[in-house]
Amino acid sequence: MSVSVLVVDDQGIVRAGFAAVIDAEEDMTVVGEAADGAAAVRLAAELAPDVVLMDVRMPELDGIAATRIITGRPDAPRVLVLTTFDLDAYVFDALRAGASGFLLKDVRPAELLDGIRVVAAGESVLAPSATRRLIGRYASGPGPATSSVGGPRELDGLTGSQRNVLALLASGLNNAEIAQHLGITVGTVKSHVNALLRKLGLRDRVQATILAYDLGLTRPNPPGTHL
Repeated sequence: MSVSVLVVDDQGIVRAGFAAVIDAEEDMTVVGEAADGAAAVRLAAELAPDVVLMDVRMPELDGIAATRIITGRPDAPRVLVLTTFDLDAYVFDALRAGASGFLLKDVRPAELLDGIRVVAAGESVLAPSATRRLIGRYASGPGPATSSVGGPRELDGLTGSQRNVLALLASGLNNAEIAQHLGITVGTVKSHVNALLRKLGLRDRVQATILAYDLGLTRPNPPGTHL
């Protein structure tokens, strides 16, 4: 089954480049292009793509506001944000708005395609280098913000193992790394992740990461360490 993609960027040459890479794949189809957030909101409703590839800084309506509107609708498509991270200080807000992850605009074509497939499959994707920068920004902020999902009382419903998995997930570890860290199987990790997402009413690992930092369940790694 082909993954339908809406490409959103205010630069025509960038849109064309991403569209060419995506359309070259047998399992993907670009169903539309938008030059600003307002057009993205309209086309997302009209075309019902599986994935919206979303720029952040655009005229009319920026990518964050557009993402919030798009993901707030029933049967919403998944949104993957592409950003020049050094210039965009709003990626965390985009994730809060409902994006399923983000990649840097200098991502290799193969990584972009893999990211689209992962997001279309209902998972999340975060660029590792940008994740470190993101967490660093969050850690240097004024303090935890009020989260729109979950909360301390909801965490009471998690088992000790699920709390541990949540903390490790938020630090950037994948399922295999979490399994190795805790001495359990990858299948058990997946079960814990699915259970904690269900109990907390979260959509994916991105929302789980945001909640973990909001509640102080985990802290950023020291500079130079790997997530």
